[in-house]
Amino acid sequence: MKNGSNKGIQRLLNATRFTIMGIRSAWSNEEAFRQEALVLILVIPAGLLIGETFVQKGLFICAWLLVLVIELLNSALESVVDRIGYEKHPLSGQAKDMGSAAVFIGISISFIIWISIICERFII
Repeated sequence: MKNGSNKGIQRLLNATRFTIMGIRSAWSNEEAFRQEALVLILVIPAGLLIGETFVQKGLFICAWLLVLVIELLNSALESVVDRIGYEKHPLSGQAKDMGSAAVFIGISISFIIWISIICERFII
C-alpha cells in the first residue's frame, strides 16, 4: 500500500496478522515444519535445564529457532517454485534441493551448538 494507510500501529497489526497466517499455513501444510516445531517444545525446557548461563540457554533455544526460520524460507521457496509450474525442470529441482540443504545445515548448526555446550559443561 503506497497510499500511506499502512504506517505506524496499522503496519504492526498487519505484519502480526500476516505472521500468524504464515505460521498457520506452515503448520497446516508442511509436515517438516510441524516436526521441527514439536522438537522446539522439547528444546525449550531442555535448553533451560541444561544451559548454565543465560547465553547458553539462549543459544540452545535460538539454535533451534533458526531451524524453524530456515524451514519457513524453504517452504516459501518451494511454494513459489510450485506456483510457477509442476513440470520437471532442472532449475526447479536445484532450487528445492538448495532449500533442503539449507535446512540440513541449520539442523547441523543447532546440533553443533548443543554438543559443544554439553561437552564443555559436562565432559571437558
